[in-house]
Amino acid sequence: MKIVVNTRLLLKNKLEGIGWFSYETIKYITQNHPEHEFIFVFDRPYDEEFIFSDNVKPVVLFPPTRHPVLQYIWFEFGITHLLKKTRPDLFLSTDGYLSLRTKIPSITVIHDLNFEYYPQDVSWANRKFFKRYFSKYAKKAVRVGTVSEYSKNDIVNLYQINPDKIDVIYNGVNKAYTPLSEEEIADVRNSLTGGEPYFIYIGALRPRKNLKTLFRAFDAFRKESDSHIKLVVVGDKKWHGQEMQQTYEAMQHKDEVIFTGSLTSDKLREVLGAALALTYVSYFEGFGIPIVEAFQAGVPVITSDITSMPEVAGDAALLIDPFSRISITKAMLKIASDNDLRKDLIAKGHRREDVFTWEKSGKRLWNCIEKALKSS
Repeated sequence: MKIVVNTRLLLKNKLEGIGWFSYETIKYITQNHPEHEFIFVFDRPYDEEFIFSDNVKPVVLFPPTRHPVLQYIWFEFGITHLLKKTRPDLFLSTDGYLSLRTKIPSITVIHDLNFEYYPQDVSWANRKFFKRYFSKYAKKAVRVGTVSEYSKNDIVNLYQINPDKIDVIYNGVNKAYTPLSEEEIADVRNSLTGGEPYFIYIGALRPRKNLKTLFRAFDAFRKESDSHIKLVVVGDKKWHGQEMQQTYEAMQHKDEVIFTGSLTSDKLREVLGAALALTYVSYFEGFGIPIVEAFQAGVPVITSDITSMPEVAGDAALLIDPFSRISITKAMLKIASDNDLRKDLIAKGHRREDVFTWEKSGKRLWNCIEKALKSS
């Protein structure tokens, strides 16, 4: 069997949520199914680390897809031409996009539909593109994958897709995330925060990540507590909105906020593992990988009580109202003052580790592929 795979988000040192899903699931599938041939399609020069096994043939199609117009050209002309030329059994796209002009059976993985709820958080060009094409991609696909029951229900309700056509493929977590020793925690804190404990946020500084409310909540926390606890923000310091930046600049305790920039997996393991708690208070997520990374690292979690986050967190997190600064501040105060609560959340988080593994994700995506081939 021959499968063409859209691998344009496999970018060295630039993997984020969808990129990690693509990396881990496709790596599992290609390495565990050497009897099949896979054609990986990149939109720029690729790194050899993404050629996971001998049954993978890389192809580069230009132009790089940095704008919706270029995305349209890449999928509707470049991909269509490649599929016509190679005549595969299936086209797999793990980032939501498809080619509408091909007759090759296709699978798309749609991670979330946040742009349907918060269009203002997406650029005008991307908003127009997503609104015009994503429902068409879902209808075109022989099967649709997604990363939570919440997102599955969204796709069913907003795009009128038969639920039997959709497979839930949870994200996994890198096994490198493990609890740190007390000595390791002290070393990380000494180098990062002068020895002080800290809350941590991991992710991009996009509006839906709700950093402005987190900043306000942390400011209030510092005013209401006698602690010297800091806030560490992991991710590129690239403001995606003036209001977020203005909120930070107006903070009384902004000097207690530390921006690390993006970190390698090894460094992130250390910085996350030494945190007092993860504060992941987004107001929209299709999944929320940092939640399960914190579980594996033995770190308590504060997260939102809406969209997919309660599904992922289960009973292993303090759930807050992401639109309420007071709700987030109260959770921070509880975590900072109650050692028994922290231990209880860590134990519950460890019990959820086996729910979210990349091996299970890879198996579920392969099962989705088998269903697609049978139905087509």
